[in-house]
Amino acid sequence: MADAFNQEKPARKFRKKSKVLQPIDDLIEGVRAGNRRDLARAITLIESNSPEHFNHGQELLKKLAPHTGNSIRIGITGVPGAGKSTFIETFGESLCEQGHTVAVLAVDPSSTVTGGSILGDKTRMENLSRNPGAFVRPSPSGGVLGGVHRKTRETMLLCEAAGYDIILVETVGVGQSEVIVRGMVDFFMLLVITGAGDELQGMKKGIMELADLIVVNKADGDNFHAAQKTRREYKGILHFLQPATKGWETQALTCSALRSTGIEEIWNTISLFEKITKDSGVFDERRRSQTKEWLHSMISDRVLNHFFQDPVIKSSFPDIESSVIAGSQTASQAVEKLMNLYKK
Repeated sequence: MADAFNQEKPARKFRKKSKVLQPIDDLIEGVRAGNRRDLARAITLIESNSPEHFNHGQELLKKLAPHTGNSIRIGITGVPGAGKSTFIETFGESLCEQGHTVAVLAVDPSSTVTGGSILGDKTRMENLSRNPGAFVRPSPSGGVLGGVHRKTRETMLLCEAAGYDIILVETVGVGQSEVIVRGMVDFFMLLVITGAGDELQGMKKGIMELADLIVVNKADGDNFHAAQKTRREYKGILHFLQPATKGWETQALTCSALRSTGIEEIWNTISLFEKITKDSGVFDERRRSQTKEWLHSMISDRVLNHFFQDPVIKSSFPDIESSVIAGSQTASQAVEKLMNLYKK
């Protein structure tokens, strides 16, 4: 909606653009000082698809690079109804009380009409959003999971440069996004509940194998004993799965985000994970591997986008696609033809 509005009123767009493109040194100073307004402006800059904004944003990231990497990056996913937002708010506030600074990056599905975030994380985490030690940023994916590769990773780096020592990345919970987020965090947490049914609880074996910690939420009141039973069941299952991180046995815990119980044990587990993996070198090796994968994924995204934006491909693709659907040529033959057109 914002883009459509700006297109209708060019003058309005120019004013907004001028405001965002403030001198890089001023923006760096503001981000390094932990100024949340400047941090938000810097994130808006790197999220923009404008070529001018892109170049400005990449120069900003380059100069801030020496101040990044000094955080623990935690991915959080969960089955529908597991209480992710309540958990993140309770967890984040607890960490702030201990003197930590917390940035929450919520990767939302986007409206196919406006391209904007439709979950409204700031309204879901009102208390945490107002906490001076926290920064909550909804990150619309633009309807494409690949958008997470660059924008969320770069937002994470900006938050680290601003001094946030704990980064929480919440996923949309739709399968592929978990794999992407697992590839950009140090520690991955799966939030589950009791009585949700096998099809929801398992979230497929592959998702469970990504987790460093499984947390059974809503362990309170009449549900307390059921939650403990579910925790034991998960603990039993984990013995038969490949650990997500070398040298670390995936744990299963319970908590009540509503009543703030079990939160300290979860943080102690994450702290122990950080110590063990840093001592063994696994932590730094994972970071290096993720950076390499990030580079490769960005190349793939860029090449794919360039391919489909090519005028010849755009004009030829519908007929070639139809011929494959009709069976007049194989998919491999179609790909060969398209690649020959692209090369020319």
